[in-house]
Amino acid sequence: MVSHPLLLKYYNQMLPNSKKIYQLAILFLMAIAIVPYEAMAHQGGIQGMVSDSLSEEGIESVLVLLVHENKVTSTDLLGKFTFIDLSPGIYSIQFSMPGFAKKIVKVTVIENQTVQCRVQLKPIDIKLSEVVISQGKSINSTMMSLNKIDISLRPIRSSQDILMMIPGLVIAQHAGGGKAEQIFLRGFDIDHGTDIRLSLDGMPVNMVSHAHGQGYSDLHFITPELIDHVNFNKGPYYASQGDFTTAGYASFQTKNALDKNMVKVEGGRFDSYRVVGMIDLLDTKAKARNQSAFIASEYMYSNGYVESPQHFNRVNLTGKYHGAIGTNKILTATLSTFSSKWDASGQIPTRAVTEGLITRFGSLDNKEGGNTSRSNINVRLVKILPDGGAISQQLYASLYQFELYSNFTFFLRDSINGDQIRQKEKRMLYGSNTSYTRHTSLKSKPLKSEIGLQIRYDDIKDSELSHTAERKRIITPLSLGNIHQINMGAYISETLQLNQKLSLNASLRFDAFQFDYENELDTIYNRKVKEQHITSPKFTLQYDFANEFQVYVKGGSGFHSNDARVVVNESISKTLPRAIGFDVGIFYKPSEVIFINAAIWGLDLQQEFVYVGDEAIVEQSGYSRRYGFDFSLRYQLQTWLYLDSDINFTKPRSMENPEGQNYIPLAPTVTSIGGLTAKFVNGINISCRYRYVGDRPANAENTVIASGYKLLDAVISYNRPSFSIGLLMENILNDIWNEAQFDTTSKMKNETQPVSELHFTPGTPFFAKMNVAFYF
Repeated sequence: MVSHPLLLKYYNQMLPNSKKIYQLAILFLMAIAIVPYEAMAHQGGIQGMVSDSLSEEGIESVLVLLVHENKVTSTDLLGKFTFIDLSPGIYSIQFSMPGFAKKIVKVTVIENQTVQCRVQLKPIDIKLSEVVISQGKSINSTMMSLNKIDISLRPIRSSQDILMMIPGLVIAQHAGGGKAEQIFLRGFDIDHGTDIRLSLDGMPVNMVSHAHGQGYSDLHFITPELIDHVNFNKGPYYASQGDFTTAGYASFQTKNALDKNMVKVEGGRFDSYRVVGMIDLLDTKAKARNQSAFIASEYMYSNGYVESPQHFNRVNLTGKYHGAIGTNKILTATLSTFSSKWDASGQIPTRAVTEGLITRFGSLDNKEGGNTSRSNINVRLVKILPDGGAISQQLYASLYQFELYSNFTFFLRDSINGDQIRQKEKRMLYGSNTSYTRHTSLKSKPLKSEIGLQIRYDDIKDSELSHTAERKRIITPLSLGNIHQINMGAYISETLQLNQKLSLNASLRFDAFQFDYENELDTIYNRKVKEQHITSPKFTLQYDFANEFQVYVKGGSGFHSNDARVVVNESISKTLPRAIGFDVGIFYKPSEVIFINAAIWGLDLQQEFVYVGDEAIVEQSGYSRRYGFDFSLRYQLQTWLYLDSDINFTKPRSMENPEGQNYIPLAPTVTSIGGLTAKFVNGINISCRYRYVGDRPANAENTVIASGYKLLDAVISYNRPSFSIGLLMENILNDIWNEAQFDTTSKMKNETQPVSELHFTPGTPFFAKMNVAFYF
């Protein structure tokens, strides 16, 4: 189970009690999963595979309906499906999936035989009439349909734009473009990833015990053109999603195959340039054998809209193979590397602008910035078993480096050299994900079972915080050490179809951690080790009141781990604070062309200790409560015209502070994203979109306000089979707005006393860029 030597070493060093608890939990979950359920009498059956007619790739989550039998299933991750216990006869099977033309085929079932059926679906523009909500379709599949709609309608400029497809999620950049974005969702200032779990093809994006902050999630190593879809959901209700899944999760999935080769060139204001290339390495004969391989590269450069050039440059290289091995195995292997460098102007105090010392786009310290890199290997093997079950085995490894220079307080602590800091680390990340799923029955009712085992080991060398000057010399080392952190998680998830309308998912997750910190600045007590574990129960109840109307109730708990440097402190308890939440919502199609998702929700967070990398200190936020309302609308007004809108209301409060002093700084309260998209048959597409974030408290007393904003963006493109031309415009009204905002105490060089007020990075002024892409 544990093969890497370092991982084995630390696994064996776990305290006996925690180790036994973990092993017993694994055995218990496995025992439940292999209990022999009641088997159905097998009269006949249908097994089949659904693939994309262009790429030949199997399609996951296709709705497969036996038209006159009221039986429904969906394709697995290989595009395969199974019907059992069918009487001999002729059956009509309907296949539907947003983005593909609906298809009906007829299959003859013979007694005591399983008939094979292979179907190809043709990709088409999204039609809301193709979206099916009920008929036993799972909530996760419906959410995937929503994502497919959005990714086809909304212009994609970066991986961060794809992240904003999660309804209610907004982001902010405040360090020259190369730093991970600040994320806001469901009343959380998630910072750079403390309360949302992010992954790419099953490989984690969040960095635990990061030099800059817990959960730091840099998405810049994802080339946006490679994204096929994003599985996302809100809340802590999903057994396969572990650490950081409190506000929700987003799982990026890259393409397994290219439809066409592509070269794209972009250029725009502020010396912004970008080149992308995607080349298929195999021929059509290989695709017919379900084999694909491609390479993709991206280079980006921008000086940004601030007065001090950012010199932001980024390079991405990716190679991927995806292919069938025999008739029942799929192997996927990805190699990628990424590097980035940038300069930054940093956050500026409001008074510096009002006093005329600098403009909104000026800087008090333009020596901020940094560099980072990440190289990955990711291998996954999926095997379909004779009984229809599936085993997925994945191994991944990443080499990650990070160096960041910041100055938030200017001359508050050091009136001579300034307060610049450096955060730096180098880590190796190893991990594996193993899961087993199968479809059986319990008391003649369909049952889907899934068990999983996940292991992650972070080996972090020289995690550093230092007081520096001019990005050249270290004045004082503030924190320096090595971190070894292991997370082992196991889960079981059971979904029982109680009747044609009602289904229940019940799941249980167990996580065990070992935190090991070697303090290189403490020669006496330089190493501390601590272990923690947590069990997280979850459930989802789904009821189809009528065709195209689905109600769901979700409940359960999750957690958010904290930095190892916090956990090993013996004076701190509750280092894996529990999040307990509920969602009550609906999916509703009042007509063929309208799709609605609405939910009320609540989430209590038991306690949160966060290692603040900028200060090398621990902040305690205490018990908090958040509740709100989410609403999403998708409306196809005409065959060529689409309207989409997400509106989200949240009330976040600290429960341990008195009324009036219990606001959660920077937590969003009202957000909305939406727009109109026109897709004409002549290849012209026009999209006009808005972004809205309401005013929100910047401190606990609500005496400092982080100003909201309303922005309009537009995209125009002309698309032909062999080329496309596009124009993207951001903030077309050239509104003045603040992107990142903080209530900070600082002192400028000419001041004798510190001042606490709003500091900000200015939002993008009117920005336009052109792109030309060639397909071959």
